[in-house]
Amino acid sequence: MTSLSPLDDYPVHQTAEPIRRVATSDRNFYDRYYFNCYPADTTDLFLVVGLGQYPNLGVTDGFAVLRHGDDHLVVRASKALGTDRTDTRIGPLRIEILEGLQRLRVVLEPGHPDTTDLSFDLTFDGDIPATEESPQRLRQLERIVMDTSRFVQTGHWSGTLTVDGHTRRVDPATWRGNRDRSWGVRPVGEPEPAGRRSADGTPGFFWIYSVMQFGNDTVVVIVQEDDTGRRLLEEAIRIRPGEAPEWLGRPEHRLQFAPGTRTVTGAALTFHRPGRDTLTVECELRVPNLLAIGTGYGLEPDWRHGMWQGELVVQSLRRDAREIDPGLLLFCPTDHLTRFRVAGTDTVGTGLFEVAVIGPHRQYGFTGFVDTHTAPDTADTVSATSKNE
Repeated sequence: MTSLSPLDDYPVHQTAEPIRRVATSDRNFYDRYYFNCYPADTTDLFLVVGLGQYPNLGVTDGFAVLRHGDDHLVVRASKALGTDRTDTRIGPLRIEILEGLQRLRVVLEPGHPDTTDLSFDLTFDGDIPATEESPQRLRQLERIVMDTSRFVQTGHWSGTLTVDGHTRRVDPATWRGNRDRSWGVRPVGEPEPAGRRSADGTPGFFWIYSVMQFGNDTVVVIVQEDDTGRRLLEEAIRIRPGEAPEWLGRPEHRLQFAPGTRTVTGAALTFHRPGRDTLTVECELRVPNLLAIGTGYGLEPDWRHGMWQGELVVQSLRRDAREIDPGLLLFCPTDHLTRFRVAGTDTVGTGLFEVAVIGPHRQYGFTGFVDTHTAPDTADTVSATSKNE
């Protein structure tokens, strides 16, 4: 069988191998798309779509997850990865690159027996240049377990979205979102034996990834910390068309939790830049999309990204978000559609606030993986403190 593919006709090779063979034999190599989509005035609808390839596992899979009121709708698909890496169709789900780094089409076709509740034909058009983020790299013992690159882009959407037989026109004047592309090595598929790593215990995961759209300005914030608050990854930049990204300073976070849970109900991000006044953005979390429920991010043992499901498998599921096991939510990153306001001003925007507080974290008083927030709701205290920092 030939190892060539259509990409080999382009001058894009990085190694002496054909392009479909990646430079590492690490089973965890991946190459992924992520999109979110929403009407800017909504308080009840937030769509997230993802698609990934796993060359060393021979699998490609994708999902669409819609939060609509209390409904949590998922369509997911998986198939064998063929020889053509430009083939981004998985059953009824596909991504088309109309103009590299600018326009992409995302389609979930109607008519499949497992997509009857959800379908769409959407085109994303970037408002800012696709912008590289800081790389993410992590070792356990001597092995690299995470080594990824990613770029981010905000934009607007056009097309149609159909939910339960009702079709909405997606107007580019009011529908917004962001996308990212990431690739490299990170844990995927079935878990590997922990071996000696088990002696050190399971590491926690504290993560904030926020993409804010303020008119022509986009603000991107990334914070990854260990349980003591030591930064493993940090980003805080403002992106404007035609300009180089601007560093905003060190970002600090203040999260609010619903009592008895780890559900984040509000947040403030404060930027500290030497020689500049402190800037605070207040985050009103409006629509929580439970990113890990049913999509492959690791909670269900029978469906994980990169896991072999068969030549082609398409499934759907529907849950009432109020009835999802609260224990699962302790391990669930959540993508919140969020309204942002620059404190002390009338500047407002919308976008993504993705957050996970899994395992111990000293700042918020968590000592294990299943303890929850017990203090009273501190919304007023957090807001007032953030304004005066």
